[in-house]
Amino acid sequence: MLRISPKFLGRRFPLESAHDPDLGTNSVREYKLSQNEHFALEMSTQINGNAYPELVLKKALDREAQAEHVLKISAIDGGYPVRSGTASIRVRVLDANDNVPVFSQRVYKASVPENAPIGTVITTLNATDLDEGVYGELTYSFSHLLDKMGGVIEINPQSGEVRVAGVIDYEEASSHELDVQAKDGGGQASHCKLIIDVIDVNDNKPVIEIKSASANVAEDSKPGTMIALINIYDLDTGSSGRVTCAIPDNLPFKLVSEVKNYYMLVTDGLLDRELQPDYNITVTATDAGSPSLSSVKVMSIVVTDVNDNAPTFTQREYNANILENKPVGTFVMKVNAEDADDRSNAKIRYQIANSEVSSFLTINTDTGELFTSRLFDYEQSAHFQIKVTARDEGGPPLSTTCTINVFIQDQNDNSPVVLYPVQSAGFIAEDMVPVEAPRGYLVTKVVAVDADSGHNAWLSYRIIKATRPNLFMVDLHSGEIRTMRAFMEDDEPKHTLIVLVTDNGPESLSATATVSIMLGDGLPVLSELFEFADESQDSDNLTLYLIIALSTVSSLLLLLISGVFYFKLCRRGYVYRSTTASLPVFPTTYCPPSFTDLSRCGTLLKDERYDSFLTTGSWRGDFPDAERCMPNAKRQLVDENMCTLEFFGERIKTLCARQVKRSWTFIHQCG
Repeated sequence: MLRISPKFLGRRFPLESAHDPDLGTNSVREYKLSQNEHFALEMSTQINGNAYPELVLKKALDREAQAEHVLKISAIDGGYPVRSGTASIRVRVLDANDNVPVFSQRVYKASVPENAPIGTVITTLNATDLDEGVYGELTYSFSHLLDKMGGVIEINPQSGEVRVAGVIDYEEASSHELDVQAKDGGGQASHCKLIIDVIDVNDNKPVIEIKSASANVAEDSKPGTMIALINIYDLDTGSSGRVTCAIPDNLPFKLVSEVKNYYMLVTDGLLDRELQPDYNITVTATDAGSPSLSSVKVMSIVVTDVNDNAPTFTQREYNANILENKPVGTFVMKVNAEDADDRSNAKIRYQIANSEVSSFLTINTDTGELFTSRLFDYEQSAHFQIKVTARDEGGPPLSTTCTINVFIQDQNDNSPVVLYPVQSAGFIAEDMVPVEAPRGYLVTKVVAVDADSGHNAWLSYRIIKATRPNLFMVDLHSGEIRTMRAFMEDDEPKHTLIVLVTDNGPESLSATATVSIMLGDGLPVLSELFEFADESQDSDNLTLYLIIALSTVSSLLLLLISGVFYFKLCRRGYVYRSTTASLPVFPTTYCPPSFTDLSRCGTLLKDERYDSFLTTGSWRGDFPDAERCMPNAKRQLVDENMCTLEFFGERIKTLCARQVKRSWTFIHQCG
């Protein structure tokens, strides 16, 4: 890239030599320049004898005609075949101040009304210069400005705008002739003439005077209420002195005139401060001159508030959650009401409406923040509803009410309670299981409940201690205790299991149940559905023969074991009735009831049925409660909590089924 001034005619500009790796005649032999009318290519020799090309300006350049020239130079070697290389040369023509400014007109004519406001644009002069840079930057000014025009008219030096700078009076001069100069950055200038005619106009504007006015008007003002008295006049005479007054049409106000040049501003509709708290009323006075003049005055009217809006809650109904056992003063939630009125009419006080549960919470009367005023127990009450009233301080005050639904969230604050086996003072009911019971035989079931809800009431069971490990197992979720294998001769006749019952709360709580299991000989092996399957008429004869043989061989041994077992059972309070083999035998301290979760979210979702120990026979041993447990029993209500059952001459006091959530107590009375 070369930058060349148009004044450099004949100037030589060295160019970079081309490079050819070949030697001798195969190296660069000559250079050629593309066709043009301004430049030529000549060769020069350096001191070391190396030749290099030079660009020579042969003809003057004109930037305004062509600002940039693009040339191509080719280097050609002397080899065969001939090879060449080409490069581009960009020549940027620098500007020279060789052009004078030129106005678009030699004479400009403009007119301006007398008393035109200061700053009014009269006309704009325009001159151009073909040069660029500082040579093309023009400055406008007045030359030979008469004294009487000084300070009245001014010209913008950069834009050429001619403006009013003072008071122009037609009576002093009806026309002004000015000489304007445009000068570029190089000092060259040109001139034009500006003729300004002053137009005689109606130069007195109407005058607006507010004689009496009230800055405030109540929003409940009736239509026709007077707000202000306006006087208008014009110093001109004739038609120029006749004045009319008006305000915008889209306002709830109007002008009423009963005396010439006097107007009353009155209300023309209902006002609502909440929609429009204030008005800026533009009063316009216009004369009948030609052209007419007008004056404008703005009146500010404030609409004062009336308590016509009740507070409004952001929600008609709120929901709040409180974790049970939270201390008194715990933040619950915040209600918020808004009032479209102003000042004291919009100041809101909150209060809890009177109800049976209104004392459960307290409220900050200023902020609407609700706090607990007591401890909550999910098991006693899971939900309650209160109403909060928002009342403003207007006269008379207005109010509104919202509903708050408060839901108590359960906390794991109740340990599991073991219902079966019954754990009384120093005495544990024992469960019987046949020694012939197979693997997976249902021995008994640990029944527990948790007063909590949800995950906090999900119970799991596991054996933490056993007389003989790996003999019994407990189902993790149901609490059913089953055999893990068949009993062997060396197994103890009595087994004690400690079952840990754990809930599923974040900080789990637990309880333990002690299960006492006795192995009994001669007891029937019950199916899991607590029904004896009918013996098949087509059973295998070989199996029958084997059973008979085994029974014969072991009869003496079984008789001995039965005697010892019977003796031990009697010492533990069990009663066997050998004469009624088909009747059920129950532990005298317990008869499994039917457990039904009466709470909203307890752990027992349906009636559970439990089995007792049977002697040989086919009596069905399932019973949902004490009455069904003893078909021959007579039920008699002792009080609202206790029931008396009579069974084969024995009276058993037990809890009625409706009291399943209370402590279970069994009292055995022999008749």
